[in-house]
Amino acid sequence: MQDFTQAFGEAFSLVAAGDAELFGIVSLSLRVTLTALVIACLIGLPLGAVLAATRFPGRRGLSVLASALMGLPPVVVGLLVYMMLSSAGPLGPLQLLYTPTAMIIAQAVLVTPIVVALTQQVIETLHAEYDEQLRIMGLSKLETLSTLLWEARFSLVTVALAGFGRAVAEVGAVMIVGGNIAHATRVMTTAIALETSKGELALALALGLILLAISLAVNAAAMTLRRSAHAAAAVA
Repeated sequence: MQDFTQAFGEAFSLVAAGDAELFGIVSLSLRVTLTALVIACLIGLPLGAVLAATRFPGRRGLSVLASALMGLPPVVVGLLVYMMLSSAGPLGPLQLLYTPTAMIIAQAVLVTPIVVALTQQVIETLHAEYDEQLRIMGLSKLETLSTLLWEARFSLVTVALAGFGRAVAEVGAVMIVGGNIAHATRVMTTAIALETSKGELALALALGLILLAISLAVNAAAMTLRRSAHAAAAVA
């Protein structure tokens, strides 16, 4: 118990002192996760809206695939991305393996199906409610999709926050493609796993506290946005 108490004390000291190694890991984690999230949203939001508001051959299959891939095991994603980026893979000449870029790719692959599926659910509900009005206005397909995405903006930010929460807590895929290299590809989750295995609890606890704080902040932001969306809908 005394060792744990000491470890907690050292962890708080690292956070309070702004330890360079600690915040270097946090900075890389956020940079990788936010970049992957932007990529996932650029792909997932329009695709989810198209699946929700249009009809075309193969639509049902894509919807089922997006929902199925929401539960894709991270280690499987890591393995597939590793095979693509390894020297024997099709993208091997780019030499991206064991770089932050490889970690971004892995996280984007994990998060995109989540964004697609959740966006489709949000837009389908909105489209069913406003379909008749949109038809009367004579909007084109592109204008309809743009309007639905704008009207669902609060809910879609919540979707993005869900994707962020999924990505920032990821360890398996980024460990495989990033290698957990100090000062290069070591992020919060992989550092926590490494430091705990070494018995160095202070840094692991400090990172855990920051990760917990980020998760709480994301959840609080999601709740605030949901309330704002309900309030805006009530006013409208």
